[in-house]
Amino acid sequence: MYRRIIRFISLLTAFVGAAVVATPSQAVPAYARQTGKACNTCHFQHYPALNAYGREFKAGGYTDMGKQSLLKGSDLSLPSVLNASLFFKFRYQDTNGKDLEGDPSVASGEWQIPDEFALLFGGRVTENIGFMLEGQLADPDAPFLAGFKMPAMYKLGETDMKAGVVPYTTDALGASYGFELLNTGAVRNVRINEHRAETSAQQYIGTATAATGAAFVLWHPQFFANISRWTPNHAGDASGQKLSSTYVRAAYTPSVGDWDLGVGVQSWSGTAKDATGIGANETKAWAVDFQAQGIVANLPVGVYLTHAKAAATSAGSSTPNLYNANPNAKTATTILGEVGILPGKATLQLGYRRADTGSAAPNPEDNAWTVGATYQFAQNVQLQVQHSSRSKGGAADVGRYEGTDVPGSSLTTFMLSAGF
Repeated sequence: MYRRIIRFISLLTAFVGAAVVATPSQAVPAYARQTGKACNTCHFQHYPALNAYGREFKAGGYTDMGKQSLLKGSDLSLPSVLNASLFFKFRYQDTNGKDLEGDPSVASGEWQIPDEFALLFGGRVTENIGFMLEGQLADPDAPFLAGFKMPAMYKLGETDMKAGVVPYTTDALGASYGFELLNTGAVRNVRINEHRAETSAQQYIGTATAATGAAFVLWHPQFFANISRWTPNHAGDASGQKLSSTYVRAAYTPSVGDWDLGVGVQSWSGTAKDATGIGANETKAWAVDFQAQGIVANLPVGVYLTHAKAAATSAGSSTPNLYNANPNAKTATTILGEVGILPGKATLQLGYRRADTGSAAPNPEDNAWTVGATYQFAQNVQLQVQHSSRSKGGAADVGRYEGTDVPGSSLTTFMLSAGF
């Protein structure tokens, strides 16, 4: 026990030291370069959470410009430089499980350097069309292309509304990658807590899969909606697949006083089919979510609630549910709160998840408490420390963390991330 505490203190010291020596005064992400605006112009408390301005920039297809020069001509409006960013996550994770001798896992502590390492390109293609490309650098055996989208968004007359289409492909972010604006974990990469399955019901039921498709979008400052036809495959792997699954998203995003609110619903339906029309997996799930971002006692506060359900797979089914192979419905409800104890610098987080794995085990409950903290060494350099404790599962030991001998019931993460 004492050795573990000493090790955690040493790790925290190492992370702090690494971040302090970083000098990101010249380092800003690709979209900040294009717009000439600071990272916190688009983000609430810290990245990647979006505020109202960030949602509008994303809904505009990443095309807004600042002082950066343009190459202009007949039907041409292109930034004079290709804007790029490098993003990484260095993590240390440890559970209270126990490994078999000679078979190490996260149970005995694991450095994940890097957990993520990505080269990002993005910005304006022309006046109403933009793009985002993510190339992964962490896994030499995986394709470089991790994700790509090219939103084409057009203003509808003299209104504040925009409509468009977003073709997309992703190796691991799911159908919601096409177009998403809330910070609830509705899409995997936009959440405020690294322990995604503990703090987002959508992530718990497993909606973050490979996906290729096209999202048809309608946006207004007070709402957005999109419908996608998609396949749970990535890039070149999708060439022999039909876009036979459907994803629907709708959300209302009003401002009430000083509060920026959002409430929405998601639905996944259909059956993923190959080029011959034969089904491989059903894609059946739904979710509802809510967020409130505002000020309490002069401190920024965010509250995020989610509920999601993935349908059961029938016994002997030839097309199991992609999100739930179990014989009972898989469900989760989460609530997560974050307060900025040092506004713009440090936050504290507290979350709770109540879940049912859908397993046939005697006790399929999989509840969890999560506490966490973030510290911004700069707007684009962040330290996260998080700890989750899960309830013990039933006969099948569901709801446990990694351990090849004795599974653990808690997970601790130290993470340094930066984008520049």
